[in-house]
Amino acid sequence: MINFTPNAVKAIKRFMRASETPVAGLRLLISGGGCAGFQYGMRLEAEKAEDDVELEVEGIKLLVDPFTHPMIDEVNIDFIDSLTHTGFKFDNPNAAANCSCGQSFSM
Repeated sequence: MINFTPNAVKAIKRFMRASETPVAGLRLLISGGGCAGFQYGMRLEAEKAEDDVELEVEGIKLLVDPFTHPMIDEVNIDFIDSLTHTGFKFDNPNAAANCSCGQSFSM
């Protein structure tokens, strides 16, 4: 299960409402890169891919590809808005190591 803080839920719903195009869901994805080996990504999607796992958390439809799905089980996602950082921060209990920025990890 993926967990969102109340701040993350508010931010995601705000971005979805502000989208100029129809939104099928929020894509959560893992790709190679970042300072620790893998990096998190999020984007609004107009269509669900055929092999996506579809989840609903806090009224938000999530679209997750089969590669990403097992790596984000139990991940906690927060939205930080401070003087020094604005954006989503991921806390993944499956990660062997995390970057201090909260945007990348290793398995």
